[in-house]
Order: sequence, then C-alpha cells, then structure tokens
Amino acid sequence: MRSTLRPDAVLVQAVIAGALSFAHLHDLAEAAGQTGWKAWAYPVSVDLLLVAAWRRLRSLRAAGDSARSAWTWFTVALVASLGANVATAGLLDLTDVPDWLRILVAGWPALAFLGGTLLVHTPAVPTTAPHPVEPVAVDTVIGRSDSYEPDAGPASPSALPVIEPEPEPATTALAVPPALVAHAQKVAADHRARTGYPIDADTLRTRLGVPSQMADAIAAQLA
Repeated sequence: MRSTLRPDAVLVQAVIAGALSFAHLHDLAEAAGQTGWKAWAYPVSVDLLLVAAWRRLRSLRAAGDSARSAWTWFTVALVASLGANVATAGLLDLTDVPDWLRILVAGWPALAFLGGTLLVHTPAVPTTAPHPVEPVAVDTVIGRSDSYEPDAGPASPSALPVIEPEPEPATTALAVPPALVAHAQKVAADHRARTGYPIDADTLRTRLGVPSQMADAIAAQLA
C-alpha cells in the first residue's frame, strides 16, 4: 500500500519563513561586501547556530541543568536573523551599507564559531550527589556505662510479689414471684399429705417445671 503525502501547514510555513530569512541574510551579507559563496555561507551559519542553541537548550532543561549559555547563543542567533530581515525591509540602503554593519558582518564567522564550539564542547554540570551518612557507633547511641554489672540471676521466691486471687462475686439471690411461692406451698402440702414427708428440691422442680436454681430458692422459702 502506497503512503500518501499530506502537506502540513506548519511545515510549509516553516519552509517559507526559513527561505525568506535565508534570502535576507544572503542579501545583507552580499551588500556588506561578502560576495560569491561567502554570502551564501552566512545564512547557513546563522541558522545552524540557532538550531544548535535550541537543541542544547532542550537537553539542558531535560537534565535539570542551567541553560543560561544556551539561551545566550540562541538570542545572539535570533537577533542576527531578525536584524537581517529588518535591515533588508527598506530601512537600510543596501547600496551604501554603514561601516559598523560591515564590521558586524565580517566578525560574525568568528562569533558563530565560538558559540558553536561552546555549545558542543561544554560539559553538562553534574548533579550534586548527597553526602553519605557517616555510621554512628552503637555504643554512642545506647550510652554504654562502664559500671555494668552482670545479672544476678532469677529472684528468690520470697522476693516475688504475691498475687492474691480476686474474691468471687457473691451469688445474687434469685427472686421468686409470690404467686409461684403460693403455688409451691400447695404442692408441698399435698406432697406431705400423701407421703408424710416434706417435699425435696428435686421433686419440687419436677412438679413445678422450673430450673434447679429456682427450685432451690423455693425450697429454701418453704423450709
């Protein structure tokens, strides 16, 4: 499947702007006395310095280092490019270039060479490593005493504290309803009339159908 080429508006705009800036730098260098291939080398030098400074700026910012030098050379290249664009816009007579501009154009190769060299060969500032923590002696931390005495061994039985058991709580008296006591009295009287003996707690529990504790409490009241 063939890949289709789609024009990118941003890329087209960048190409047009670069071509115009390139032409303006060439015209200015040629007007300042740089003829032939030298006039074409000036825009290449300015654009390369601008790209190199931008790439160095991005790498320094990504590494967290200072990007002051990269910003300086990026500004120098940008001022050179903008200056050429403004100078060739009709504000400067290219047939009669002033001497100070001729000096700037003639000195640009040395300035661009210096900037490119510093951008390429300047090492990145290493990140300051944290100082290692010095080990602390164990004796200093625990405050060892010279008057250490060995353990005397387990204490004698007489020296150990005596733990007394807690007293058990008293059993709460079980409340018996008066009606149940009256009924139990009738049952106990009937039992005595039939057997001649007082009724015991087990028989009372069976006749009344109550728990053993309740039967004991009722038997205690009937005694």
